[in-house]
Amino acid sequence: MAPLFNESWHLRAACRGPETHLFFAPSRFERRDERARRERRAKEVCARCSVRDECLMQAMSTSEPFGIWGGQTESERRRVHLAAAEAAKLTPVPFSV
Repeated sequence: MAPLFNESWHLRAACRGPETHLFFAPSRFERRDERARRERRAKEVCARCSVRDECLMQAMSTSEPFGIWGGQTESERRRVHLAAAEAAKLTPVPFSV
């Protein structure tokens, strides 16, 4: 049986290795400035990643609630989802007679 999720892009991700901790909030309290610095550093890694689009698509298609994926934070992805849902409500449905 084929796997439900093709993980091959993970193997080429720039975030693999010692910088993985940048992509998820620590289990301890994180000050706002610490979070901003961590997220900025993670996004710098994403900016040079050859599989950034695949990563973001995976996070968006599964509504990934945690971490930085494809260069976007949880709140950035949430805004995209909300904007798309709002646009879908406003887009007129084609009418045929």
